[in-house]
Amino acid sequence: MAGYKMKTKSSAKKRFTFTAKGKVKRKKAKLRHMLTRKDAKTKRNLRQSGLIDVADRASIRKMLPYGRL
Repeated sequence: MAGYKMKTKSSAKKRFTFTAKGKVKRKKAKLRHMLTRKDAKTKRNLRQSGLIDVADRASIRKMLPYGRL
């Protein structure tokens, strides 16, 4: 008899990806509106991806059980 599959959180799979070493990548916030007030250096830095902190990594793994380890 087959076991049950765990469900992946749809919101998490749209927002996070795993690196080859198992870290979690995310997109940076504050790049959606009021862009005329932000200088070019700030907007350029916000385009780059960020990493999730180690303390939050376990909760992301629970939301994405079939992601890369």
